[in-house]
Amino acid sequence: MKRQLVPVFTIALAWAIVAAWPGRALGQQGKVIIGYVGGFRGLVNIDIIQPKKLTHINYAFVDVRNNRAWLHNEKTDTVNFRKLNLLKQQNPNLKILISIGGWTWSGKFSDAVLTDTSRQRFVASAVEIISRFNLDGIDIDWEYPSLQGLEGNVYRPEDKENYVLLFKELRRQTDSLAQTTHKKYLLTTAVGGFKSFVDHNDMGSAQQYLDFINLMTYDYSGGRIASHHTALSASKAYEAHNNAAESVELFENAGVPADKLVIGIAFYGHSSILAPGDKILGDSIVKSTHAGGYTAIKDSILKLPGFKVYRDRHAKADYAFNADTRQFITYDDEWSVKKKCRYVKKHKMAGAMFWEYSNDPKSYLLDVINKVLK
Repeated sequence: MKRQLVPVFTIALAWAIVAAWPGRALGQQGKVIIGYVGGFRGLVNIDIIQPKKLTHINYAFVDVRNNRAWLHNEKTDTVNFRKLNLLKQQNPNLKILISIGGWTWSGKFSDAVLTDTSRQRFVASAVEIISRFNLDGIDIDWEYPSLQGLEGNVYRPEDKENYVLLFKELRRQTDSLAQTTHKKYLLTTAVGGFKSFVDHNDMGSAQQYLDFINLMTYDYSGGRIASHHTALSASKAYEAHNNAAESVELFENAGVPADKLVIGIAFYGHSSILAPGDKILGDSIVKSTHAGGYTAIKDSILKLPGFKVYRDRHAKADYAFNADTRQFITYDDEWSVKKKCRYVKKHKMAGAMFWEYSNDPKSYLLDVINKVLK
């Protein structure tokens, strides 16, 4: 077969297109490790952050007020942005994004993106923030479009279409900013890792504007029986329900490429007191109690008398139980995180993200993520 020569300008154009294609270029360089850092409490403890173990930091949260992206705590947010940017001295490839919304501050998204005019102005306010503080992108954590989420949130059927149009406008305005700054801006979103989220939204259309889609594959244990809050697969100990692997399949079937999907890891646990009985998983919950972050769970709670750790090999999730107090704790640990990260590699996903950095200051789980994904 005769070899065809390709003009140099054609090759250059092809590489330019790849570089501009959301999600692809970063994905080719390795798996992403995205850490959500909570600035909503005030000043962030920057000293615990290990930037060389991260590819992205999502700063949580920017509020939505009067149909604009709004710095709820501008005085401390400003300090946090400056200190987070300094972390790039240790890791020049680190990307820092603002995350808008969250569970508490998602109530006004529906109004903010309802019309072309309101969307343009909302997006402009978000882009102004990343421009002013020299940040690298925007993460939308709308909980949830077309669904209520927190009681009192505004939601409407039009959210399904407007959610897609929001990302289209974000991509347009960040690309426009890039013409001036000559840097690529990232767009991501955090999504509910459950079927009704997929059913009520057009993720196949939304993904074309996004670099990554962060699956919130945790907080699954909100029912009245003891169950895993962040399992990788379905358990056989109780009637199967939400899990990470099912979430990945749902989003892929909805048209989202695997190399844009980011699995969610919980750096915190859920705890409850169970009714008297002879079982643990599937038993009735009497009341919820506090569990805290993984460092506290590992170093303090699990060392208390009476606690024993159990392994659910079907769900790929460990849990703890104290037979004397009937306290049940569900959480991600080193074993379950290793399973999730291996799943990411096997299924050619983009990587892993976690909520939230301060819950594991000793980096027990982040170390495992790095070991497997890097």
